[in-house]
Amino acid sequence: MPGSGDFGRMLIVMGLVLLVLGVLFSFGGRLFGLGRLPGDIVIRRGNFTFYFPLMTSILLSLGLTVLLWLLRR
Repeated sequence: MPGSGDFGRMLIVMGLVLLVLGVLFSFGGRLFGLGRLPGDIVIRRGNFTFYFPLMTSILLSLGLTVLLWLLRR
């Protein structure tokens, strides 16, 4: 089948990216302070807590954008 080698390599790369993302989500909060950055919004009122990781989302978006840009080159 023509092109199946390219598809296989793409699946391997996607699997490795998912593995790295899984490790970052598991240990990233403790290692890099993700989720507790200045700019993350936390509102506590009584027994209600609203949490929006704005700065963490922006940093992850920038990092993934650069990574995908490098992979496409």
